[in-house]
Amino acid sequence: MFMKIRKICVLGGSGFVGSHIVHRLSAAGYEVKVLTRRRDRARHLILLPNVTVEECDVFFDAALQRALNGCDAVINLIGILHESRGRRFKKVHVNLPSRIAEACLAAGIPRLLQMSALQASEGAESNYLRSRARGEAAVMQAAHESLKVTIFRPSVIFGRGDSFLNLFARVARFTPVIALPCSQARFQPVFVEDVAQAFVSSVENPDTFGEIYNLCGPRIYTLRELMRYVTDTLKLRRVIIGLSDPIARFQAWVMGWLPGKPMTLDDYHAMKVGSVCDCPFPEVFRLQPTALEAVAPGYLTDDTPRNAYLDFRARAGRTQ
Repeated sequence: MFMKIRKICVLGGSGFVGSHIVHRLSAAGYEVKVLTRRRDRARHLILLPNVTVEECDVFFDAALQRALNGCDAVINLIGILHESRGRRFKKVHVNLPSRIAEACLAAGIPRLLQMSALQASEGAESNYLRSRARGEAAVMQAAHESLKVTIFRPSVIFGRGDSFLNLFARVARFTPVIALPCSQARFQPVFVEDVAQAFVSSVENPDTFGEIYNLCGPRIYTLRELMRYVTDTLKLRRVIIGLSDPIARFQAWVMGWLPGKPMTLDDYHAMKVGSVCDCPFPEVFRLQPTALEAVAPGYLTDDTPRNAYLDFRARAGRTQ
């Protein structure tokens, strides 16, 4: 018989998706420990009941093992979109999930939920997608009777504070002519709250054990359609030019050398694959995925740090 889950450790809990998951876990009555490299990055979560924030470098085995002791479940959300010095895809997406699974086994933790990415594949041209697939394989290899694993593969995720539609909005505000690479690349954006609900409802549901779930929203868009939607929502008149494939590839190579890496060749390869599901939202989660049009206007027009902060205070039941 599977044990009752009471205390959950969330790695990457202070980020965009993690904050929503932690909020839902807290509301569901779980005791939540959030691991972060810098405690000040998770200060918005300290408002929530049943949540503690602990500084921890999870890339050190001893620190990770200490942090996981006493927990009943682990949720790993740590990931990177671009490589940098000391932060390589293999280290973050392959080695870390493997070490987390081993630490769960050593600590007798029976439940592990792992974030991955849609279109993760060993045969992908994108190094990001290959590394995600290898991380999945490592976690699944560690799973057995004493460790139940579930993996989630979302498409691009939207919601207040996202780095997807908000990036489009910043570009649209900055320039009257938008040169768009891979303009026909397809996406099926999924709402962050739907992703969070899928994670939380899976924690103690035995039907999800050993499963890999693709998570997508209700509609497929091209990149051009998404950019046009953002400019229309912001009431901006912009010219959108779709770049030819060779120019898009060259642009990605150039931008990969810029500070912050707005785009890289690896992004280009990932976009060529697309980010869409060939199935409906998993029935086990009993929800209808939220339409982008129902949510995005509410934050694209007022997406400020203060509004995001007030939003979390309201969710935590703090109005003053």
